[in-house]
Amino acid sequence: MNQRQLFLQHIAQTSPAPLAIEIVKAKGTRLTDRSGKQYIDLIAGISVCNVGHCHPKVIKAVRKQAGEYLHVLVYGELVETPQVAYASLLAEHLPASLNSVYFTNSGAEATEGAMKLAKRVTGRTQMIAFNQSYHGSTQGALSLMGDEYWRNAYRPLLPGILHLEYNDRSVFEQITSQTACVILETVQAEKGVNPPDPDWLAELHKRCKEKGALLIMDEIQTGFGRTGYLWGFQAYTVVPDILLLGKALGGGMPLGAFVAAKSMMDLFTLNPVLGHITTFGGHPVSCAAGLAAMKVLLKEKWIQKIPEKEALFKKLLVHPAIIAVRSKGLLIAVEFESFEVNKRVIDRCIANGLLTDWFLFGANCLRIAPPLNISKKEIKKACSTILKAINDEGL
Repeated sequence: MNQRQLFLQHIAQTSPAPLAIEIVKAKGTRLTDRSGKQYIDLIAGISVCNVGHCHPKVIKAVRKQAGEYLHVLVYGELVETPQVAYASLLAEHLPASLNSVYFTNSGAEATEGAMKLAKRVTGRTQMIAFNQSYHGSTQGALSLMGDEYWRNAYRPLLPGILHLEYNDRSVFEQITSQTACVILETVQAEKGVNPPDPDWLAELHKRCKEKGALLIMDEIQTGFGRTGYLWGFQAYTVVPDILLLGKALGGGMPLGAFVAAKSMMDLFTLNPVLGHITTFGGHPVSCAAGLAAMKVLLKEKWIQKIPEKEALFKKLLVHPAIIAVRSKGLLIAVEFESFEVNKRVIDRCIANGLLTDWFLFGANCLRIAPPLNISKKEIKKACSTILKAINDEGL
C-alpha cells in the first residue's frame, strides 16, 4: 500500500473526500508535494503559520529546546524556562489586566478552560454564545458552537447556553445576573469574515460589566497580527476579561492558551486544588517555537504592511462571479453564489498550485488567510490563479 492508501486506511477520516495531497516540504509560503509540485499556501494551516512555514528562527528554537528537555512533569509544577519566557512576553504585549497565562494543547482546550474559569469566578453557569461561531469541537466548546448541524449528533451537551445573533442589539437584554460569560470571536471567521459593529461591541462590554458577566474574546484565528493588529480587539475600545489564543500561538507547533487577570486565575489553586490541569499543555518545545515566532513577528514589519496587502487582494479580486470580498486584514472571504461554484473554483485552484478552502459556516466563500509575510508578487499570482480558475470553469 502507498502512503495515500495507508492514510485512508489508518488515519481517522473527518470528511468523505479529503484532499490527500502528500506534502513533503513546507517553506515560507510554499508547500511541496511528493511529485515536486509546489503550492502557494493561502490558508497557512488555518491561520497557524503566520510567520510562514519553517521559519529558521523557529526551527532553531525547536532544535535547541529538544536538546535540553522535552516533557518533564505535569504542567505548572516545575519552572520551565520556555513557558515563563513566553508568558512574560505575552503579558508584556497585552493590557495590564491580562497578565496570567494558562497554556493548553489547543484552542479548543483554551475554550474549555475559560468556560471553567468563568463558572469559578462568577459562581454562575449560564453562558451566551453566538450563531455561526466556532470555538472548537470538544464537548464544552461544541456546546458553544453556533450551528445545530454540528451539535445535534452529540446531544445531550452542556445546558444553560443561549445561542444569539452576533451584532444584534437584542442580545443586551439576555445578559442578566445569571450570566457567567459572553463568548464571542473578535471577528466571526468561519461565518466568512464577519466583524463586530464597534458600537454593538462596546455596548455588549458595558452590559457585561453592569451584570457581572465575564466577556471572553476568542482570538484563536485573529491573534498574532492576522487582522492588521497584534490582537484583533485592539481595533475596538474593548478589553476582554478572558482572552483565548491558539493556532499561530505555537509558531507551527500545537499550543493554546487562555489569559486572564492573576486574581481570577488563582482561583484554580484552591477548593479544589488542581482546579484545572493538563499533562502536555505548554509543552516546552511548543512554547520555545511560539516564543521564537512571536519575536519574529514583533521584529519584522509584516503587521504594518497588512493593510496594503489586504487592499491589493481586494483590488485584484474583481469578477462578475464574485459577489463580495469581505476582509479584516489578511483574513479574507471571497463569496460566490453557492458552495458548488466555490468548490469548483477551489478544486481548480489546487490543481493549478494554489491551496485554499472554504469556511465552516460560509461554504460559498473561498478562504484567504496566508502567512503574513506573503509578498505582493505572490498575492498577484494567487489572485490571477483564482480569476483564471473562475474563467476556466466558465463562470
